[in-house]
Amino acid sequence: MAQKSVAGPEIERLIQLLAKLPGLGPRSARRAALHLIKKKDQLLVPLSEAMGVAVSEIGICSVCGTVDTSDPCTICSDPKRDETVLVVVEDVADLWALERAGAVKARYHVLGGTLSPLDGIGPEDLNLASLIDRCGSESFNEVILAISATVEGQTTAHYIMDQLAPLGVNVTKLAHGVPVGGELDYLDEGTLAQALKARTQF
Repeated sequence: MAQKSVAGPEIERLIQLLAKLPGLGPRSARRAALHLIKKKDQLLVPLSEAMGVAVSEIGICSVCGTVDTSDPCTICSDPKRDETVLVVVEDVADLWALERAGAVKARYHVLGGTLSPLDGIGPEDLNLASLIDRCGSESFNEVILAISATVEGQTTAHYIMDQLAPLGVNVTKLAHGVPVGGELDYLDEGTLAQALKARTQF
């Protein structure tokens, strides 16, 4: 049975667009739309203006592949970054997560996904050629592969290592295992097995 419209087409369109956002289903989208409409001056108008600016100003950095309002981006233009270390991430969200952690002040390279033959995603669909070019032309002492521990992520990591091998670049990867504050009883078998394999001296 088709759902009846309870509002005008403009409001229904707003709900439909909000429902396309990650983590928002039809109900959550309706609640969000209603909240925006109720707070029109405080939220809806400023959000609309911010969206307009985003559409016209935000682009992709030609160096690393992140999103920003300048090209090169803020990170690539930062002279305080370590020029000898390059962190390779799958997505911009991963870059932002690492920056929030504040563990490294390095350069970045955003792949735009992972290799997935089943989904038809090959090397030419990712930001891989420019990564190889960067590693060949810039003097990085270390390339850190900050890529997910999924099958696709590890396939991508191995592909990158194979491509960088002739350049003699030192390639490292993130450690995988027991998270800080994690209880063993709640961890999956794969994480526990990896933690045991990657154990270190106390």
